[in-house]
Amino acid sequence: MPEWLQTLLAAPSRDEGTSFDIGGQPCIIVDGIPRCRTTMSAAQQQTRDAFGFKWNKRDTFESATSLARMREWLLSRYGDIAAAAWIREYGPLPLVVDAGCGAGMSAIELFGPMLRDVRYLGVDISTTIEVARQRFAERALPGGFLQADITNLPLAAESVDVIFSEGALHHTNSTEAALKSLARLLKPGGRFLFYVYRRKGPLREFTDDYVRARLQSLSAGDAWRAMEPLTHLGIALGELDATVDVPEPVDLLGIPAGRVSVQRLFYWHVAKMFYRSDLSFDEMNHINFDWYAPANAHRQSPDDVRRWCAESGLVIEREALEDAGITVVARKEAASICAG
Repeated sequence: MPEWLQTLLAAPSRDEGTSFDIGGQPCIIVDGIPRCRTTMSAAQQQTRDAFGFKWNKRDTFESATSLARMREWLLSRYGDIAAAAWIREYGPLPLVVDAGCGAGMSAIELFGPMLRDVRYLGVDISTTIEVARQRFAERALPGGFLQADITNLPLAAESVDVIFSEGALHHTNSTEAALKSLARLLKPGGRFLFYVYRRKGPLREFTDDYVRARLQSLSAGDAWRAMEPLTHLGIALGELDATVDVPEPVDLLGIPAGRVSVQRLFYWHVAKMFYRSDLSFDEMNHINFDWYAPANAHRQSPDDVRRWCAESGLVIEREALEDAGITVVARKEAASICAG
């Protein structure tokens, strides 16, 4: 644990086994990482375990192709953060909290070498935090790590310069509550960068809920294997390389008119079956597992997200809307009253 993190958490020591309370939360340092003892719902426990399993399968997301795909997607949505004028507003070594960091993949790919010029704090509810620390160390990147619930972080209000939460808010018990809880931690003028799932058409929504419910009684390993036939079907549709003309919008099912590949038609409007020819089977299965396995995986509308931001004193500066989700870069107003 770096010295700055000890100061931030008001920990009496960085020694192994040190116990301390932060805002009423009991914490203990285990294997060099402060860990908060969190009471969580059954759905959050299952979600934690699913992601702990997934991010430990490093060979399913660390190929050069897979990381390049993620980097390209992140830059298209958030822009080049290192070149953004606003990042220099925070002076040297701003505090950047990665809320729901997983294996640290998104932060490493989006921020890159810039991570050497910030105080990076990766937070995750699962032991995946250990994978993130290892991946940072392999790249000689500095960083602090904390195992805690991102909806109840033991940090002072208005103490954080930048919060980054790529695909994590919707994996809590409430996307809205997670967003508002984290927004309180931002300093006036601080930025909140996040991505959340977007609500889709009725067939996809039904299938998503149905498959997710079927997986809940399975172990993470069995759920991974249950995904494999679906992944095989996605590959078969992709390799079919066929297109279809949708002659007019099918408003009842949320299907727009136009020419579309058969694989994409199934993907967006029937069931998520990821396909990309330059990825391996396990990499595609990883992406499908990521979607279906966690019990907590809420979808929301752009209007929902805009309202939550407004109620949290966040002014949206950049918004990227895709069929898959909603990406936001927002600035906290200098004088804001965050709604509860």
